Amino acid sequence: MLRKLSPVYTSEAAATLEAPPNPVAHKSAPRPPIVWSSPSAFFKSFGARWRAVWTRNFILSLLAGQVVSLCITCTNVTTTELVNRGWTLSTTQGFFLYFTLFLVYTPYTIYQYGFKGWGKVILKDGWKYFLLAACDVEGNFLVIKAYQYTDLLSCMLLDAWAIPVCMFFSWVYMRTKYHWTQLLGVFICIGGLALLVGSDQLTQKGWTPSARSKGDGFMIAGATLYGLTNASEEFLVRKRPLYEVIGQLGMWGFLINGVQSSALEWKMMTEVPWNGATIGLLMAFTAAMLILYTVGPLLYRLASSAYFNLSLLSSDFYGLLFGLFLFHYSPYWLYFIAFAVIILGLITYFWHSAPEEQGILDIKVPEYVKLRDTKWRVGSGARDVENRGHTQTTGSVVEDEDEK
Repeated sequence: MLRKLSPVYTSEAAATLEAPPNPVAHKSAPRPPIVWSSPSAFFKSFGARWRAVWTRNFILSLLAGQVVSLCITCTNVTTTELVNRGWTLSTTQGFFLYFTLFLVYTPYTIYQYGFKGWGKVILKDGWKYFLLAACDVEGNFLVIKAYQYTDLLSCMLLDAWAIPVCMFFSWVYMRTKYHWTQLLGVFICIGGLALLVGSDQLTQKGWTPSARSKGDGFMIAGATLYGLTNASEEFLVRKRPLYEVIGQLGMWGFLINGVQSSALEWKMMTEVPWNGATIGLLMAFTAAMLILYTVGPLLYRLASSAYFNLSLLSSDFYGLLFGLFLFHYSPYWLYFIAFAVIILGLITYFWHSAPEEQGILDIKVPEYVKLRDTKWRVGSGARDVENRGHTQTTGSVVEDEDEK
């Protein structure tokens, strides 16, 4: 799509070319080493390394991460407005998201695979997508329940538990190896989160917990499911077309969510207000989540699911910007420092290795599916896969001499 020589940006249809004998991992040029022989040499080499970090892929990863962070903020704002208007169907709210994902992506999957091929996906691989959707639905449910019992401080801190969980399951699925600078970037981002939490406490944004231990348990369980879901989805979108993965997630998600909401909230559905303002807020919420669930998997391919979770830490800053206009919040100076620290952590995360070196892309349709339109099988990205031929070691495994 945006990049010519990397399978990250080739079209889904081009990626369906018959796969080469081995999957391909793009290996970028190594970062310039840091020279410690003299102060002038150090600053010169540091500048060269800094410039090397700002590749097109990194800038796109950074921007995509802030897009999903902004989407999370939009969902928080719309949910707050819905609650203020007496619309409190938290489970039903997610139903519209999954149904929209199903409507957007499943017809294109059927167009490419045919009804027979789509049915084979459900029969042979549907269990994988069912488990993915179940974890996603229940993760959302548990986190929303946690906000009802514990306070904002606990929610913000415990929600960060999704980051190490995601990194762990990425290692389980893909044997991802993390350089020490990536771990440093994680700690810097969490430091920025701590500043945001401190800002919220100083400005007294919070509420009195009704059952802290119960809420904390819900949040830890929800964050664990979030981390598992993100890593699992990254594993899938690195091997299958995007429209298949998101379409299946939407289909199973709206089935699971529909059963759960009808069981838990069917009485309340007739009691909450269904007016123009409520419907507009639900549409805004669903649109923001649709963008999030579309850009998120692209960011998994472009960088990683761990980077996706780190990017979400800046959402509280965007919440402040929304609050300035909607809720007349007073800006607190520590918010801006916290945002700068999080961005610094996101830059540090790729100080050693490039975004495209975080995993192997081997995107292809299932072997048991016959594509409807074979003309889509040829593309620049597919030819690039053929030309590269052999598997390359991911750059994140290699260390520069100055960083050993």
